[in-house]
Amino acid sequence: RVYIFVRLMKSSFTDLFIRKPVIALVVNLVILIVGLVSYTKLNTRQYPRSDSAVVNVTTIYFGASADTVRGYITTQLERSISSADGIDYIESTSTAGISTIKVYLRLNYDTNAALAQISSKIDQVRNELPPGSETPTINVETADSQFASAYLSFYSDTLDQNQITDYLNRMVQPRLSAVKGIQRADVLGGRVFAMRIWLKPEELAARGLSPSDIRAALQANNALAAVGATKGSMISVSLVANTDLKNVEEFKQLVVAQRNGSIIRLRDIAEIVLGAEDYNTEVRFGGQTATFMGLWVLPTDSTVEVIARARAIMPEIERALPAGLRFKLAYDGTKYISDALTEILRTLIETLLIVMVVIFLFMGSLRSVLIPIIAMPLSLVGALALMVAFGFTINLLTLLAVVLAVGI
Repeated sequence: RVYIFVRLMKSSFTDLFIRKPVIALVVNLVILIVGLVSYTKLNTRQYPRSDSAVVNVTTIYFGASADTVRGYITTQLERSISSADGIDYIESTSTAGISTIKVYLRLNYDTNAALAQISSKIDQVRNELPPGSETPTINVETADSQFASAYLSFYSDTLDQNQITDYLNRMVQPRLSAVKGIQRADVLGGRVFAMRIWLKPEELAARGLSPSDIRAALQANNALAAVGATKGSMISVSLVANTDLKNVEEFKQLVVAQRNGSIIRLRDIAEIVLGAEDYNTEVRFGGQTATFMGLWVLPTDSTVEVIARARAIMPEIERALPAGLRFKLAYDGTKYISDALTEILRTLIETLLIVMVVIFLFMGSLRSVLIPIIAMPLSLVGALALMVAFGFTINLLTLLAVVLAVGI
């Protein structure tokens, strides 16, 4: 009886659309419209989004050896951080002056909750770290943001890397960061302007000085001071104090100590040049030294659409470049995504055609082929609404599933 009842219910439900073709047409139009609207809300990515994150904890301890950093900083922080929840495993690296700890979280674990716990664990052992070490910095990196979606290359035969980096930080980086969907635009392999002070060991020993004395003198005499303002009955004046050094000559004249009535200046015990902050990394493109800029896309936005917006303003950026500075798009990850999606869509169309041919050969009637011609594309468009409801994206795996579903 139950079987007969289900058969009757099923028969009466499907017969409704046969007897009332207008209702069937309206339902199909609703499915089509909802699917097309859902398509505009789906993100296009290479792979499905996964909430897997890495928390980077970096601590700087200038002048310390790798063993010292490992024993007094890395080990202390690891012992405390490992008691936090949501951790899959921990990796650490100790080099001269730098401690780096990577905390890999469990898949789909709440990143904010893990970040709060790790910050709390670090605060508990902050007083146990060496006094000369800096405060640990915490940075969260998702699995989707380990590599940029696009890399831009800037190179020149006349400008050095310091000048290129300065221009990118002032003019190009703010422009690209303002593009909708760009999470950040980082300068890679750049050389930030810095005053390089090369100490002379023999001169320091002759005057009874140490590098820590020079550092203390620089901290005491090269600092920004906010003086304030003064007001009268008719006027208000902002006070400015020149407490920082601005060029090589001012650094050379800096007094670092006084011995036996004689003044020791920085130029007496060091060579001072205006150079770069870091010479440890170098980026090359096509065999030529270059400065890269990586574009990271927000996880909630479509990678293809965001990079397309960035490419749209690149001609304007190129026209505004100073003389001698050239620009190329070194890597665009969306090209592979677009090509792969195009191939899958082509396979999907071929699959639909094969299904129609097979049905025609077995049924021997063109009328029987009209049903899959209309029903299959319509069902695929309607499935987009379900993809939005379940938080899916358009990627290689979801399109492959669609192709398999059509074949089945």
